[in-house]
Amino acid sequence: MSIKLHQVTLQTEQPDSNTPVNCLSIPQLEIHPDQHWAFFCAKGDAGSVFAQLLVNGKGLGEQADITGEISGLPEKISSVSLAQQQVLLEEELANDDTDFLDRLDKGTSVEELIVANCDDTEQAENLLTLLDLQGLRYSGFRHLSTGETRRVMFARALAEQPQLLILEDPLAGLDIAHQKQLISLIEQLHQDLQVILITSREQALPDSITHVGVFDEEKLTGIYPRSEWESLPLLAHLRAQSSERSEAMLALIQQYQHQTQMANPLIAIRNGKVEYTDKLIFDEVNWQINNHEHWQIRGANGCGKSTLLGLIFGDHPQCYSNDIEIFGIKRGSGETIWDIKQHIGMVSSAFHLQYRVSCSALDTILSGFYDSIGLYQQPSIEEIKQARDWLALLHMSHLASTSFKQLEYGQQRLLLVARALIKRPKLLILDEPYQGLDFLNRQLVKNALEMIAKNQLSQLLYVSHHPEDALDCIRNFVDFVGSAETGYKTIITHNKP
Repeated sequence: MSIKLHQVTLQTEQPDSNTPVNCLSIPQLEIHPDQHWAFFCAKGDAGSVFAQLLVNGKGLGEQADITGEISGLPEKISSVSLAQQQVLLEEELANDDTDFLDRLDKGTSVEELIVANCDDTEQAENLLTLLDLQGLRYSGFRHLSTGETRRVMFARALAEQPQLLILEDPLAGLDIAHQKQLISLIEQLHQDLQVILITSREQALPDSITHVGVFDEEKLTGIYPRSEWESLPLLAHLRAQSSERSEAMLALIQQYQHQTQMANPLIAIRNGKVEYTDKLIFDEVNWQINNHEHWQIRGANGCGKSTLLGLIFGDHPQCYSNDIEIFGIKRGSGETIWDIKQHIGMVSSAFHLQYRVSCSALDTILSGFYDSIGLYQQPSIEEIKQARDWLALLHMSHLASTSFKQLEYGQQRLLLVARALIKRPKLLILDEPYQGLDFLNRQLVKNALEMIAKNQLSQLLYVSHHPEDALDCIRNFVDFVGSAETGYKTIITHNKP
């Protein structure tokens, strides 16, 4: 049976008013059983709303007003999204009993999470093998890397044996090897069930995709056979738009310059090591970041990239047992965490998870001035003006009063990027910063980072697994080599041409 949508609209009420706002508009869509579709998110979060609509039908809650006809949806639909991943991690953190035990509470293991969705242990074993999770089966979910948690979410979705599988931003967080593995898996799945991909990356389309739909803002604006999609001028047009907005972002950053000169080197780590009772993450890290240098950290999922960033940012518990000097201050010499964080802007999946407060979109950006999660001080008139300028630049002024938690994942991530940039920090730590962003905003942020680096407005410390995300300004690299079994070591490369 074909999935059919006819004159479907979804509206919600705009915050602080009774004015309805369109979140999704699909004039006509028909997906036949022998077709394999991808939906490309050019601008906006309509792709995520579309996925929720397919999964929940018309049961999206009292705030959603849905009109039109929807038919042909199969009974068993599973989905994988960054938002779902966030919800499960929040549940695991809420159940963390470490403070009440004489040991670390690792939480629910990978194996337990997958078995819970399976009919039998044989199915669970097959999924652990299929998603390369055998080596992580006893690991607690909350202690996994973003890419590892992503694979667990895929396994749980497949365990439900759906007739329709919806994958949002399917390659997010996966290292290059696992990206290739997942693309191959999707090709295999297309032989047995219907898979719908929702993506903002033109490189993320498997060969088996037959049709592409395009969401521009809230509307499905185009439907194309795969052969026509590859020759559309749409992407060139979007890149031009993002370049214009990037120039405006750079002007906004330059308008409010307030930076302190720092000692050289900016950061130094000597014989860095992170080890747990049952596992060595990495050791023998000898690395320094000099003034005006930009760095990228590369390596497989779980190698320790985010852990290394945590040592610098001060959020990792072993940062005080390592020999680390940052901004001319030796870690553990009496400094406060705020002495360090006031000079750092952070965007990462781990920080996104920590931002579990219900402050407004405006207050989320303002919190960047105070390095807080949520806003607990009265900002100045000038700070409020700057935050509103950022909302206008991001085309989010109408969401100023909306709670951070009520926004789509991509909207949240964009606010956290603005929060990191608003104080123009000396160091920008960017760990997979584009996750959840539509094509236009991903290009916008990427262009802006190039300009920030070129104009020496901040130094970049950058993590991304996607080759198309490489920044021309970065010529220094930390590469993790080794394995999870033996631990990882680093190769430091300066000024690579």
